[in-house]
This record gives sequence, structure tokens and C-alpha cells, in this order.
Amino acid sequence: MSILGRLAKTAAKTALLAATALSFAFSAAQAEKKDLTIAYVEWSDAVVATNIVKAALEEKGYKVKIVPLSGAAMWQAVATDEADAMVAAWLPATHAAYYAKLKDKVADLGPNVTGAKIGWAVPTYVDIATIEDIKKDPAKFGGKVIGIDPGAGLMKASEKAIKDYALPVKLVEGSDATMVAALKDAYAKKEPIVITTWTPHWMFATWDLKYLTDPKGVFGGEETVNTVVSTKLKTEAPEAYKILDNFTLSLADEQAVMVENNKPGADPAATAKAWVAANKAKVEAWSK
Repeated sequence: MSILGRLAKTAAKTALLAATALSFAFSAAQAEKKDLTIAYVEWSDAVVATNIVKAALEEKGYKVKIVPLSGAAMWQAVATDEADAMVAAWLPATHAAYYAKLKDKVADLGPNVTGAKIGWAVPTYVDIATIEDIKKDPAKFGGKVIGIDPGAGLMKASEKAIKDYALPVKLVEGSDATMVAALKDAYAKKEPIVITTWTPHWMFATWDLKYLTDPKGVFGGEETVNTVVSTKLKTEAPEAYKILDNFTLSLADEQAVMVENNKPGADPAATAKAWVAANKAKVEAWSK
């Protein structure tokens, strides 16, 4: 075979290999998973973050279903691939038990919110400063601490606080909504109340509240809210994985949207879409 013939044959092989590679790349892109499920807990901050990341993913062509679950079920759903992601993993303390049990079955992408914390709070008109002060007159609070959904990390820490501080009070189970309703009622009447709470939460922008100091450190220090995804997501939906990996919100942004969600007739999906539309640069950065 002549030199020109051999060169032509080599060129043909190169072209074929390039075409095959391009075909594989195209197929891989075409095969990216487009239907996603995000699990979340019905805490005010998680509702905001979940709806915002949903809106951002939908702008990129994904079909996103969000599913409210308890904290334990949320972690389990991601670990078993029933859900692709969550943006409501409180670490290192609040969800420590879930993380310890399932860390090998999920991928932790790190914080999407920093400066978070949990604890107990009272209105500023209540004249106590520490958790220990409740002992002075527990009857003033009806012998109760108003809690949220049973099984939440905050509730487990609250049970430990009652034990460690030897408090003669009962932890009342409920939800974010029932806790806020109790606070709203007590605040209107200027009655003493102790609530389980966390930052970020819109209640701090609505009422004058203060955290009770925690000398024993039961509630831990500053926390982060992390994005945790299925171990399969990076392979199945690399572009969605990138968005989730880069997803971040400031406390100020999250609490501002929470306040909007608390207005009569507000729709969390609509407020999230409005935030995404008003913050294009931030949202686009998540895709880079």
C-alpha cells in the first residue's frame, strides 16, 4: 500500500474513532436522568431551600418532585435511592445519629447554609436568660416546652436537655406550625412561653425573641445545613449534581423568603420562583 493509501486509512480510522466517541458522549448526555425527587422536612427553612433548588433545577429542564418526610425518613429515602437529594441535613449535631448510621450510603456535598443553630427561645419580655432558669418557676410556663415533630433532632436534643438540667417540664410534640401558633398566641397575650427553635427561621424577623443560653452545651454550637445526595446521582445526572453541589443560600436570603411564605395566601413554590427570577446571577453560578 502506498504512503498516501496508508495515511488515508489511518485518517479514516481516526475519524471513525472520533465519531464513535462523539456518539457515546451524545448518548451519555441524552441518557442523563431528568426526573428527580428531593426529600425534605417541613421546617420553614427546609421548605424555602427545597423549593428554591427545585425551581433552579426546573429552569435547566429537570422535572422535580419534592416529598415532605420526617427527618429519619428523609435520610433513609436518600440512602435507599428513593429520593435523589435533600438540602435539609443539619450537621454536625442535629442529624448526627442519622449521618452516623447512613454516611456510607449517601454523599454529603457540604453546607448550603452556614451559621445555623438550634436551641430553646423565649420572648424578650420573659425575664430568664438560661435553660437552668426555668427551674426557678416552671409553673410560669405551664410546666411545658413547646416542641415540633417527634423524632426531629431538635426534639431528641430537647429531651436530653430536660434530663441533663433535671427540669420538671414536659416536652410537647407538634410541628413547626403548631409551635409557631402557640408562640403567636402567647406573644399576643404577653404570656411566658418556652419554644424549641432554630436559625434560620422567620419568627426571629417577626417577634422579639432570645435564645436561652445552654451552659451544658446540650444543643451544640453553630451548625450547617448540608446538601446530601444519592451515591448514584453524580453518574446518573451529573449536571443536576453540579447544581446541587454548588447550591448555597445566605441566612438573610433564606429568612427573607420565609417571611414572604408566612404572608396570607403565600405559595412556597411561587415565592421560590420569584426569588430565582430576581437572583439570576446567584442561580447561574450554581451551574458553573
